[in-house]
Amino acid sequence: MKAIDAVERPQLKERPAIKSGDTVRVHVKVREGDKERIQVFEGIVIGLHRGGVRSSFTVRKVSFGQGVERIFPMHSPIIDKIEVVRTARVRRAKLYFLRQRKGKAARMKEVRRPTPNQS
Repeated sequence: MKAIDAVERPQLKERPAIKSGDTVRVHVKVREGDKERIQVFEGIVIGLHRGGVRSSFTVRKVSFGQGVERIFPMHSPIIDKIEVVRTARVRRAKLYFLRQRKGKAARMKEVRRPTPNQS
């Protein structure tokens, strides 16, 4: 296992701590022909799959009334950055039940994050 860890360690990227229930804004690099641009995907994290360099997370959003889920590899070079917008208090690790909820029923109880002191 130590040999595998030695190979994977340089590929790990520094990412913010995210958990299920967080609303995140993922900045993804999109290639269109020979150009590259940043596209933002904002939604709620409904699941994390841990495992070192193979870890990933699933983000769900509702776009024009249609639920859209996207799985992002955590340490992928296509992810420019991840911003945690808000944090919610959840009682389970996988929030797959949100797939059946609509509108106000799909809301999560928000938790206030400590903000840095402004001086």
